[in-house]
Amino acid sequence: MTYHGGEYDVIVVGAGHSGCEAALAPARMGLKTLILTMSLDSIALMPCNPSIGGTGKGHLVREVDALGGEMGINIDKTFIQTKMLNTSKGPAVHSLRAQADKRLYHVEMKNVLEGQENLDLKQGEVIDLIVDNGKVKGVITRTGARYNAKTVILSTGTYLRGRIFIGEVNYSGGPNGLSPSVNLTGPLENLNIEFRRFKTGTPARIHKDSINLEKMSPQPGDDTIVPFSFMNSEIEKEQELCYLTYTNTDTHKIIMANLDKSPMYTGKMESKGPRYCPSIEDKVVRFADKNQHQIFIEPEGLDTKEMYVQGMSTTLPAQVQIEMLKTVPGLENVEIMREAYAIEYDCIDPTKLKRSLEYKDIDSLFFAGQINGSSGYEEAASQGLIAGINAALKAQNKEPFILDRSEAYIGVLIDDLVTKGTDEPYRMMTARAEYRLTLRQDNADLRLTEKSYNVGLASDERHQKVLEKKNKMNEELERLKKVQITPTEDTNKFLESIGSVPIKMPTSLYDLIKRPEIKYEEIAEIDPERPELLREIRMQVEIQIKYEGYIKKQMKQIEQFKKLESKKIPADISYENIRGLRLEARQKLEEIRPDSVGQASRISGVSPADINVLLVYLEQQRRLKSRRNSDE
Repeated sequence: MTYHGGEYDVIVVGAGHSGCEAALAPARMGLKTLILTMSLDSIALMPCNPSIGGTGKGHLVREVDALGGEMGINIDKTFIQTKMLNTSKGPAVHSLRAQADKRLYHVEMKNVLEGQENLDLKQGEVIDLIVDNGKVKGVITRTGARYNAKTVILSTGTYLRGRIFIGEVNYSGGPNGLSPSVNLTGPLENLNIEFRRFKTGTPARIHKDSINLEKMSPQPGDDTIVPFSFMNSEIEKEQELCYLTYTNTDTHKIIMANLDKSPMYTGKMESKGPRYCPSIEDKVVRFADKNQHQIFIEPEGLDTKEMYVQGMSTTLPAQVQIEMLKTVPGLENVEIMREAYAIEYDCIDPTKLKRSLEYKDIDSLFFAGQINGSSGYEEAASQGLIAGINAALKAQNKEPFILDRSEAYIGVLIDDLVTKGTDEPYRMMTARAEYRLTLRQDNADLRLTEKSYNVGLASDERHQKVLEKKNKMNEELERLKKVQITPTEDTNKFLESIGSVPIKMPTSLYDLIKRPEIKYEEIAEIDPERPELLREIRMQVEIQIKYEGYIKKQMKQIEQFKKLESKKIPADISYENIRGLRLEARQKLEEIRPDSVGQASRISGVSPADINVLLVYLEQQRRLKSRRNSDE
């Protein structure tokens, strides 16, 4: 027996990293929103590593922040160590990573949800959708509540029919000892939504007092803290240490001797796991020539002695885990507090989604996060934000908000999922972005805040902050072009002192900074009129000058990309009627139904020759339509 629970514009199912962003976005856009979670204690849960960011992923977090999301703000409140990765390389691949206080991250995010205007937060297990004439109308909970809505977002993470694997033991379960969702998959399958099984894993948690840290190498955070959120200019905080140790041949012998007890190798787990985050078994088997692998010991928070063993994800039996860990320097007397495990769960084929993350065959139903076949908190939050924005726009009968591959890493992530699909949990990496020089993590606010402000999400304060930043950057760039340095003896001595060659004629500061060996910060001695600028503005100025030629080249590439993206494909096109298309191309195009020629060109199985055929056909149809209109 059901009862009426309420009327909403947007309902979000699940309150992980995806669900939180998916609910906050429409609420902040002024729409009445409900978020339902199986447990209020699992909001923004970090069942794997309590960290945010990392290579490629840091870009996503800063884009989420630039668009008005919460993840960046929340990690700035709760981090216990932060580092900028890849600083020995160019700025395109610099990525921020922060270790979080796991409990505090959850508490702070829950507080934000509870205090958000237009947002109701309720504990309840959704067991069915209300669908009428191909359109979702709401959800039904296990206790019989019927909530009606204009749009629904499913952000169920790894909970759908979750199953835990530890050696030869496996049982129904959700992440981190929580209950799985076992009642929703069936009703969704009755709506012709197809599922497949993916898996992910997490290492053991060990007691800090059982570790000999003196046998490990301390890993401190950065001296200068770079905030994730563009709303924070500076943060001062004492940071915790992480520690580095290594496996050895003894560790590897134990693993090899027990492979027959790992469900991944016995066939008990047939689902696909993330290739870029392999288990320790996979590392030892695939890289048999290596005598050691890095292991990072990382704190889970300030008020706990649990330590995370990064690099030793495993599904080996509990007893084997103990034996294996005790061979690692510093872990000879280790005590396991939580055993490592793998979790297998249901997810959908993301090619069944539009780029707005709306399901193609059920109107107003959106999917976001790991249910779409992705992995990671950051990938989940990115999808949740976009699904939330688009659910809000859909509820208002407005056009969807789409970020393409040239505009954001989020655009790359979603385009990869819905266009190419994935046969393993998808992980964002900088190598996936063709235009990564312009899609840097440091300029996400300059790229995206205006777009978010225009759809009603980014606040006036955030928007004004970006406008001021742009103005100060442009003013400084123009000033540097105008200031001419003359070749005096003192000037040339200074240039030689910083490893640069003397000048023979008046040279602008702008041109001096173009020299690879000269940094913006270093020329203060010959630039007495320099204004006081924030660190982030000074950095943007230097990057714009030093990479000017490369950026211009990439912008031309983006122009070419945009041309194909702008060639829209009619929604009612019949690929069967296009002569010259190969059979595989017809099938793939019919299945994915891309909305532009650019998207069609990225579908696996569609060749450049097929794209030429498609372009010719579309031009013929355009001319035919034009003649018909002129005849009328």
